[in-house]
Amino acid sequence: MYTQTEKDVVRSPGVALTVIAAAQLLMVMDGTIVTVGLPVIGRGLGMADADLGWVLTAYALAFGGLLLAGGRAGDLFGRRRLFRVGLVVFSAASLLGGLATDGGVLIAARVLQGVGAAIVAPAALSLLADTFPAGPRRNRALGVYGAMGGLGSVVGLLLGGALTEWFGWQWIMFVNIPIALAILAGTGFLSPGTRERGGIDLPGAITVTLALGSLVYAVNRAGSHGLGDGTVMGFGAAAVVLSGAFWAIQRASRSPMLPARVLWDRARSGANLLMLLMGAGQLATFYFLTLYMQSVERFTPIVTGLAYLPFAIGIGIGSGVLGPRLQSRTSTRNVMVIGMATAAACMGWFSLLTPGQNPLLVLLPAQLVAGVGLGIGFVAATIGGVRGVEPRDSGVASGLINTSQQVGGALGLAVLAGIAVSTTAAQPPGTAPATALTEGYAAGMLGAGGFYLVAVLAAAVLLPRRDANP
Repeated sequence: MYTQTEKDVVRSPGVALTVIAAAQLLMVMDGTIVTVGLPVIGRGLGMADADLGWVLTAYALAFGGLLLAGGRAGDLFGRRRLFRVGLVVFSAASLLGGLATDGGVLIAARVLQGVGAAIVAPAALSLLADTFPAGPRRNRALGVYGAMGGLGSVVGLLLGGALTEWFGWQWIMFVNIPIALAILAGTGFLSPGTRERGGIDLPGAITVTLALGSLVYAVNRAGSHGLGDGTVMGFGAAAVVLSGAFWAIQRASRSPMLPARVLWDRARSGANLLMLLMGAGQLATFYFLTLYMQSVERFTPIVTGLAYLPFAIGIGIGSGVLGPRLQSRTSTRNVMVIGMATAAACMGWFSLLTPGQNPLLVLLPAQLVAGVGLGIGFVAATIGGVRGVEPRDSGVASGLINTSQQVGGALGLAVLAGIAVSTTAAQPPGTAPATALTEGYAAGMLGAGGFYLVAVLAAAVLLPRRDANP
């Protein structure tokens, strides 16, 4: 097993944290950067509206489905090395996406971007744990990292709107390349990290990826075709069978991808469930707000992006200021309850949106407060997901917390989009189209609030009253 030598000690932890945080920001940002530009992309590439969702979902599927494999690979082959490999893959995929001339190539590029992100993200969190010893310094660093997890989605919306408006949708892809290369240049400040001896659990990697992909596809299709659709039932059954096969493989494997010692910790499992619920509510909220602003209020892409500034500010306050301070004064459970209760209340606030409404009444202030709540929640869930994990398992634990967020986002969007469509269709005859659409979006955001309320209950039940020593 590799152990750090004196030469491996990070001499500039501040620079190392900047590199790690920038990488996390970039990976999460690309989950939403295409959202505001989807209508323009559809017109430019001749894509049907039904296919545009795959530009979002393809990235989330590949990212979420391969994160466990990426985390395990980093543990075995070196986290800094895999971090660099992932950045190269991500850059190449971004170039391919920007040069795409049809929807199929763009979706394939988004899948490849997700592969790169699945390598980078768990390595980044593990490198952070290698750089900062357990205690207040690591909590502060995790606060910055958690901020990137929440802030990245909003930055993607802001940047996507500006690039689409001023330079064309292709720059949504091209902009990743210089950022990734700058991060790559800074990897010399990172510790090589620890390495564990063992093999790659290839059967486990294949089955868990196929299981997650089948589940998300089934839920996505159910939103438009119903639960009775044959394809939905087929992929749902495949997800169940593959999940069972994965757990059987883990029990029999000498080098399991997801060791039982990582998952069976109650607090750690609870943190992953909470991250899944946050991801489920957050991505859907961005989706509905974007549609409301562009389809109902007729905001341009740049105005839509700028309208997300309060969300970005709120997440920065919650994860960069309030979250770490609360974490130092009370338990992770209490911090999570505060954050999720705040976010849930704001989903009710969003349900008051109406066509032509003054943005200062609901749209902007509700975003600010919701951002604070989510920022606090991201800090608590990130700390809880890696607390107490053995150094040899930090890559797996990191991959698991990221998987929870990405898969939660894909599942939540599929479920809540179906609720929104059904609510819009159920409006009485003669209802104005803008009003019907807004009612649907409001229902979807109330559903997101339901996820956050479940998170409040889960935190109270699953997380300990007092945090154990690091």
